[in-house]
Amino acid sequence: MTQSLFTTRASVVPARHRRNVARRALPSLPFLTKKKASTALSDVLDAIEGTDRGLATTKEQRKQIEDAVQQLYDEAQGKKTNGKDLSATWKLLWTSEKETLWILKNAGLFGTEAGEVYQVIDMANGSLNNVITFPPEGAFTVDSSVAAKDDVRVEFKFSGARVRTPGRTLPLPPFGQGWFDNIYLDGKYRVAKDSRGDILVTVRDGPPREL
Repeated sequence: MTQSLFTTRASVVPARHRRNVARRALPSLPFLTKKKASTALSDVLDAIEGTDRGLATTKEQRKQIEDAVQQLYDEAQGKKTNGKDLSATWKLLWTSEKETLWILKNAGLFGTEAGEVYQVIDMANGSLNNVITFPPEGAFTVDSSVAAKDDVRVEFKFSGARVRTPGRTLPLPPFGQGWFDNIYLDGKYRVAKDSRGDILVTVRDGPPREL
């Protein structure tokens, strides 16, 4: 009969020492889980490389990104991603959200070019601000209220929006609500998927701040 490595080792360890052997073996398990998640994250980051934040994503690249995000999601099950590390200023690396991509592509309609895109989350104050910058001084900003529903999901409700250009601010009405799941969160990266199925990959850019 073929025995597993663990069974074989247990059979030759004196009974009074078996409990200590088991205790020494346990710490390796979280390390293995973390290693898997790190590999899956690397796959996501590799897949989005050269896609211009989503503007230049081909169908093949989109499939690779979705597969990599699904792998990351599967390996991150049971982890809390709505802790204190969620509050930050997050800079966009890639998104599939059509509205954001449209503004990035057509920023010339606002008489400017699109700069960096940020998501500012402050869970303590219950606020979320999506900001598309129009250098040097302009921006399109959407304000929302947020609340954690569970360890992974965050619910949001839009409270207002505005387009700011040099010397002028145009207010826009709020337009909806929804939720997003933080699929992955560490000290540097965050991957989220919202109620419409859109994916967001961001990198930490400091604590929450006004933009």
